[in-house]
Amino acid sequence: MTCLHDRHIDPVILAGLNGSNWGLDDYVARGGYSVLKKILAEQTPPDDIIADIKLSALRGRGGAGFPTGLKWSFMPRMYPGQKYLVCNSDEGEPGTFKDRDILRYNPHALIEGMAIAAYTMGISRGYNYIHGEIFEVYDIFEQALAQARAANLLGDNIQNSGFNFDLFAHHGYGAYICGEETALLESLEGKKGQPRFKPPFPASFGLYGKPTTINNTETFAAVPFLLKMGGQAYLDIGKPNNGGSKIFSISGDVNLPGNYEVPMGTPFAKVLELAGGMRGGAIKAVIPGGSSAPVLRGEVMMDTNMDYDSISKAGSMLGSGAIIVMNDTRCMVKSLLRLSYFYYEESCGQCTPCREGTGWLWRVVNRIEHGKGRPEDLDLLDSVAGNIMGRTICALGDAAALPVRSFVKNFRDEFAHHIEHKSCLVPTYR
Repeated sequence: MTCLHDRHIDPVILAGLNGSNWGLDDYVARGGYSVLKKILAEQTPPDDIIADIKLSALRGRGGAGFPTGLKWSFMPRMYPGQKYLVCNSDEGEPGTFKDRDILRYNPHALIEGMAIAAYTMGISRGYNYIHGEIFEVYDIFEQALAQARAANLLGDNIQNSGFNFDLFAHHGYGAYICGEETALLESLEGKKGQPRFKPPFPASFGLYGKPTTINNTETFAAVPFLLKMGGQAYLDIGKPNNGGSKIFSISGDVNLPGNYEVPMGTPFAKVLELAGGMRGGAIKAVIPGGSSAPVLRGEVMMDTNMDYDSISKAGSMLGSGAIIVMNDTRCMVKSLLRLSYFYYEESCGQCTPCREGTGWLWRVVNRIEHGKGRPEDLDLLDSVAGNIMGRTICALGDAAALPVRSFVKNFRDEFAHHIEHKSCLVPTYR
């Protein structure tokens, strides 16, 4: 992982991700678990922890960007029965590969963050649902859990504080839909991974029908450093409403694809520079937040900062922080064809608009790409996308529709050329 300003970035996360030693001794040598131990020794009031996290403006790093402190405050701390804490490590969004690196190189940062969260919300049991196609990462996390238990950092009476919390890993099965939090809960319960109706929300009816808080891997991993430096200092790293740093997974037509952690609000142009600049042509298009985020034209993105509010103003979403860069040799019709096929294949089929609509989107784009498009197809794509959006239980329908609408809107000339000339407008496409 590369950072823009090392002085702004969590040294615990940085050291773990740049090295090969992910074990407990190395993490403790870098100051790991000091925040958890201090909280337990001093019996820090949970309200004080939540207040600091709210002050920090830490927002969910998995895609939705919901304020973390506010989510934690929803958990009924005086609930008399079992409550659950769940980490969403089901990183299946195309273009996203940050969470698996946290688990691979610094799993104890996540464990400490989840233990702090459990203490704050009065939870005694947690699960980490890990994407099914990264088994070596799952194995590393299991080893880290065993190390933490042996050191009395998980389990009963942690550090002789009277606090009990145990954490378990659960291996997913590679289904994209299980990245949706309620589908993840269904899968965790041993059922078919399909989204639930909301409300009720997980905070009141989650895993096994009990109150549950779910956060992303990067969100939990940021908590120890946030609390160590204080909420205001963490906020100051980024910008108002966008506190701290963020890991961006940048891929596509860049010279140095990889994970880059930078302060929130960093200009996209700077992130592109860190990634070695463009490879093979001039910048043409950027998907700034994973494949479900609307595509933006390259010139728009070059004037945009990497934070939730700036990207929203530009017409897209920060999402999971997966930046997919495309140069001017890329055919936008073919690019959309690949994305539309992904969502068609990954729809769980529970909702008719998504089950049928994603198939229609792929078939229409497919015929345009293969020289069989009709002039009315562009309006048809917009109509089908509109009939999916807002009419499904979860956001996969919107995730399938948004790329279609944005590709057609921003690169309509290419789609029209395909339809009129039965060929690609980009002859150098490879």
